[in-house]
Amino acid sequence: MKTPEDIKVNSWNDLIEELYLDSWQANIERYRSHYAFRGLSNKGYKLETTLIRIGDKCYDLEIHLLRNFIKYAKIENSQNYSIWNWLVMARHHGLPTRLLDWTYSPFVALHFATSNIEQYETDGVIWCVDFVKMHEILPDEFREALIKEGSDVFTVEMLSKTSPDFLQKFDKNSKDNFALFFEPPSIDERIINQFALHSTTSNPKTILNDILTQKPELYKRIIIPSSLNELYR
Repeated sequence: MKTPEDIKVNSWNDLIEELYLDSWQANIERYRSHYAFRGLSNKGYKLETTLIRIGDKCYDLEIHLLRNFIKYAKIENSQNYSIWNWLVMARHHGLPTRLLDWTYSPFVALHFATSNIEQYETDGVIWCVDFVKMHEILPDEFREALIKEGSDVFTVEMLSKTSPDFLQKFDKNSKDNFALFFEPPSIDERIINQFALHSTTSNPKTILNDILTQKPELYKRIIIPSSLNELYR
């Protein structure tokens, strides 16, 4: 997929400049990027969830997969888990879900864009999505929840209060088509070390690309030439 937002970097300096472009926030007088980053080893890969990769039956399977996971998973102190907690745990344990992994760290994303030896001769990509701008166009109930908390990104606790019946509310016939980002609980060192956050869509069949291409101001793609893989690794 070639879009006007694709930026091909040809040096380490070019990469750093693009990754941290517009990260200075004058209101707090510090550098803090509004981008969520996702690195892929092939620039042609889509932002597909593991649930979408199942195929056309993904919507019908989602609730059954999650129900069985909740029934059989042996997770301590889970009696008060919301659907959002269970989604995170299911994703963590490899169950297909509508969640997509992202990171606050551009260098974690760079690692995933360049570490696949099988794709070493292929250009990689770092997707950069402005989650602040994305959240500004959310339905009212979600925007108001962020404003109330004075936050730019959701937490599991916030979503549990705002939309406890998320999977039931947004079915395959939903006219709404949006995405949001949230921080998972720090359940292990991997999530902490990778500065993780997740995205999810209101419709499990929706590929995030389809939302982003309708709103090009929300994202950019930094192309990592295969010729520079060794340098970046």
